[in-house]
Amino acid sequence: MPSTWTKSLLELIRRTSADLPRDVEAALRQARRQEKPQSSARWALDTILANIRLARARNAPLCQDTGTLLFYCAVPFRFDTRRLTAAIHAAVRQATHEGSLRPNTIDPLTGCSCAHNLGAGAPVIHIEFAPRRTVAIRLIMKGGGSENVSTQFSLPDARLKAGRDLEGVRRCMLAAVAQAQGNGCAPGVLGVCIGGDHATGTECAKRQFLRPLNDHASEARLVALERQVLADAQKLGIGPMGFGGATTLLGVKIGALARLPACYFVSVAYMCWAFRRRGVVLDSAGRVVRQLYD
Repeated sequence: MPSTWTKSLLELIRRTSADLPRDVEAALRQARRQEKPQSSARWALDTILANIRLARARNAPLCQDTGTLLFYCAVPFRFDTRRLTAAIHAAVRQATHEGSLRPNTIDPLTGCSCAHNLGAGAPVIHIEFAPRRTVAIRLIMKGGGSENVSTQFSLPDARLKAGRDLEGVRRCMLAAVAQAQGNGCAPGVLGVCIGGDHATGTECAKRQFLRPLNDHASEARLVALERQVLADAQKLGIGPMGFGGATTLLGVKIGALARLPACYFVSVAYMCWAFRRRGVVLDSAGRVVRQLYD
């Protein structure tokens, strides 16, 4: 019989796959109101919203690409992380068997599907220890289309006329959006990291997706940049699914890490409209105490 931990995590996977968070759905509805009636953009958003309703009603995946599974876990000191990892793997195995997850994980050497979506580095599990009694687990499902249009820049960039300053960062972010066009299933969300190295910058950029859409950065200069890039991106006219329109992005989230003098990376993670992000808080027995992102 599955443990309480596995049951709670299985339900987290099911819900993340099928039930878009309310803040994302509200942003999509707002975007629809801004598009012209009878336009391709309005039609695309109507189709997206109908898909959201059907997925929720039928408890079916929002998208056939159930994505890379990114688990972010905050646990108490001295917590047995082996038990948590085993429960995550068991839940992923069961969710794949039941159809909440597509067999979506490929061995890069053989080209064969990894059984039950379990392979080297899959799922991705981040664990952080903190002075707490409960376990908070946040799950992001990041599809391959949005991952393909994620990118990284090294400043200065002569092609973009981008220097090592926030104006240069802004140019990089808009270049990433323009490059993505509709291939990332717009309207999307940008997660960005200024600084770090190749690896930490990308990881920090993805962590920005843990933030609610209605929050803002903790540093005033980053708040201003988030707002500026969001406004500038809407003027590109890419619109929903690349059909043109008023809404190209639903949000912009920026973080920053210390860098080396020789390096100035701008890491841009792109998330599609199917912004599958959910979380739970569990007690010491693995029972759900609270839902996150409701």
